[in-house]
Formats: sequence, C-alpha cells, structure tokens
Amino acid sequence: IETAGLRVMSLGFLLDDDSPVIWRGPIVMGIVRQFLQDVSWAGIDFLVIDLPPGTGDTQLTLVQTVPITGALIVTTPSELSLADATRGLQMFTKVNVPVFGIVENMSYFDVPGADRQYIFGEGGGKRTADRLGVPFMGEIPIATAIREGGDTGRPVVLVDPDSESARPFVAVADALAERCGAKASEEESGKGFLDFW
Repeated sequence: IETAGLRVMSLGFLLDDDSPVIWRGPIVMGIVRQFLQDVSWAGIDFLVIDLPPGTGDTQLTLVQTVPITGALIVTTPSELSLADATRGLQMFTKVNVPVFGIVENMSYFDVPGADRQYIFGEGGGKRTADRLGVPFMGEIPIATAIREGGDTGRPVVLVDPDSESARPFVAVADALAERCGAKASEEESGKGFLDFW
C-alpha cells in the first residue's frame, strides 16, 4: 500500500481485523523473509522496519537475512520499557548492527494552563542513552493530534507539519537520514558499500 509517498507492508493487511497472530519460530522467520524478499521495495530511499520489543526470533531473523544500516531504539520513560530497550540495544550491538540512538515516546503531556505532566517518568530515555553511550534523538510527547493522526491514517507531520506535535518527528527523521548518510559514506570509503533497500 502506498500513501503520502511511503510504501507500507504489514501482516495486518493480510488478516481479518480481529484475528490474533499466534505464530512462533519458523513461521515468524518465514514471514520476515517473505516481506523482505517478495515485496517490491525497488526505488525507495530507506526501508524502515518496525519491530516488536525484545530480542526474539523476529530481530534475529532480520539481522541474519539482510545487511542492516542501523537500529533506532524506541522506549517510553518507564523503567520497565527502559529495561526492555536496553536489552534490545545490547542485542543489536552484539550482532554488529550500529545503534543510531534512542527516542523516547510518550515523554510528557502538556496540559493547557498547567504544568507539564510526566506520566511515565521523566528523562529515562536520555539517561539510558547517556549510560549506554548512544545519541539521544529526542522526545515524542503524548498529544491528541498524534493519536488522531494514527487513528485516521493522516499523521500529524502531514496534517500540520509545523505544529509542536510534528516537530519532534521531523527532527528524528532528519537525524536518522543524516546518520544513514554518514554510514553509507563510511561503507563506501573502505568497508564495502551497503545497499539501501
């Protein structure tokens, strides 16, 4: 499916709305390979793969199937989420996938006429990035416009690209494009060129 200049593939497109996905091991690995190899990704600048949290079959299959330019770790500020994000980051490091940084999602909620609310804790993503020696890429707030964009399929960066809600997404995307460009230059200059899918 293509929308707003982006090509998207999801298992959700192939299932009924209420169908659970109760798959393990070989089936999950087969789907990952099929989405990478049987979907036409020709002509795109970047292939972004949204992975579930953790260090399971999906992540391992991915790193064993295609060369990965880098990983971006997304977490919330809560301690439980940070622990999971840390394990994911360490897994990518162990399999020699560069970690481009950490993004903190659901960082805060701005209440009109009141103090900013840190519902899931404050600053955990930044502290974790500093502790692990990776860049902190930014904070994504809890915002009605972001939720509405997700529900309607019209992301806030398209509907209102200059809004406070959209700016963090644009900043993270710019930083990622820069890191991918730097990685490609590094690969070209001595380590072999890494294809962008």
